[in-house]
Amino acid sequence: MDDCGCWQVVRLVPQAVVRLPGPPERPIMDWAELLATGALWHRLSEYRDIPAGVTLAQVVAAAGGAPVEVAPGPVAALLGRALGALLPAREGAKRLDLAGPGFGEPATDLVLVPVHPQTGDMWQPRAGAVPVPMDAALWAELAFPPHRTRLPVLGGLPAGVERDDPLPPHPWYPFQPSREAFRYTLARMPAVREPWLRAIYDRGC
Repeated sequence: MDDCGCWQVVRLVPQAVVRLPGPPERPIMDWAELLATGALWHRLSEYRDIPAGVTLAQVVAAAGGAPVEVAPGPVAALLGRALGALLPAREGAKRLDLAGPGFGEPATDLVLVPVHPQTGDMWQPRAGAVPVPMDAALWAELAFPPHRTRLPVLGGLPAGVERDDPLPPHPWYPFQPSREAFRYTLARMPAVREPWLRAIYDRGC
C-alpha cells in the first residue's frame, strides 16, 4: 500500500512466508575505516533538508537560548539563515562549526559531529566544545564537499578550449531545513518543556 498521506505498508500472507537465515552481521568499522572506504559518502540530493531539520533542532537545544554565530562556509549555507531567524543576534553568541574524524576540531562553543552509521554513537571531540549530533552522510558532504572540477592543477585550460564537465549545481532558492523534521525532533526532547524552547517550537522554523 502506497499513499502519500500514510506510511508505506507491506502485508504478507503467513502461509506464503518462508523464514530464511539472515546474512552475517557486518563488522563494525571505526571512523578511519569509514573515511578510507568512502562508506560515509552517499548523495542526499533533494532529501538533505530532512537531516538538516533534525540537526537544526539539535543546535537550537544545545545553544540553550543563546544566539548562534555560524562559521562561514558550508555550515552557514546549510543552517545560517534558519538559526538567524530562530535565535536573533545579540550579546553572548555561541560559535558553531564542524568537527570530526579526518577534519579536526576548531576552537568553537558548539561543534557538529557525525553519528556513526552502524552504532549510532556520536564522534566525541577532545576539546571542551559541546558536540551536536549530525547525520553522517550530511556531515561528510559538508566536511568533504563532493563536487570536484577536472581543471589542471597548474594553470587553466588552453585558449579556445571549453570545459566539458558540468559546473556544480546551484539551487533556484535559498536552502531551508525541513520544518516538519525540526518540530518532530524538538517535540521529542525533554528540553522542549522549557519556556524559551517551547516558544520556538510553537513558532516553528
